[in-house]
Amino acid sequence: MTELERVRAAAAHVAQRAAMRPRVGMILGSGLGILADQMEGAVSLAYSEIPHFPSSTVPGHRGRLVAGRLTGTPVWAMQGRVHFYEGYSMADVVRPVRVMRELGVTTLIVTNAAGGLNPAFSAGDLMLIADHINLLGTNPLIGPNEDAFGPRFPDMTSAYDPELRRLARGVAEQEGLRLQEGIYACVSGPSYETPAEIRALRILGADAVGMSTVPEVIAARHMGMRVLGISCITNLAAGISPHPLSHDEVVETGARVARDFARLMTGIVARLGEDNA
Repeated sequence: MTELERVRAAAAHVAQRAAMRPRVGMILGSGLGILADQMEGAVSLAYSEIPHFPSSTVPGHRGRLVAGRLTGTPVWAMQGRVHFYEGYSMADVVRPVRVMRELGVTTLIVTNAAGGLNPAFSAGDLMLIADHINLLGTNPLIGPNEDAFGPRFPDMTSAYDPELRRLARGVAEQEGLRLQEGIYACVSGPSYETPAEIRALRILGADAVGMSTVPEVIAARHMGMRVLGISCITNLAAGISPHPLSHDEVVETGARVARDFARLMTGIVARLGEDNA
């Protein structure tokens, strides 16, 4: 079975169970899945129910695909994701994004929990992703290109859509929310970075570091989707934080800032709904 066939089989299964056809999709990272619980008229499917869909094994990722309305706007929401470090292939990691595109999504909002590298950042800050640095050592487009998905050599100059970033900044200002902006570096994990690695990442120009998002963004751009990225700075990175790093801290901080995160996301989705009306 080809990857295109897997994607279409998964999309067909989902389409049979959810009549809604949202054009906006969201990937909700560690501790941020609460937003999906606020959706009205929601229909949810466990990843394990969907053919060829990978299931998350990480705490803080509930592993559900939810269709519903947020501020009246139809949305697909991934309540948790899978990561390369879980042992999945790159094709597995990005397949949910490809399925959402097959279902009609044209705008993708990706969120994650990240470690803060910029000394101006604090745990609990929200960061608008301006660009990324791929340090995974691989790329989801390696291998034969599927022309039905996109071109062999997709341009990544504006991986994170400038208009969507302006929209997000406007919502943050209107809501009185502090919204940082910076470069996100993606490493494979699952071990946290050493202080020396953090110093190297700062030299490269990164403001935050995490273990997700970049593969999904590459796949989304390959398929012509517009992308907006938001990181929740859940901890300060090794050598910056005086405390040992733990995933519990990531989930706890995500829960603490959930209200501000929800205000920002609902405002963005409402604006997108107006644009698509």
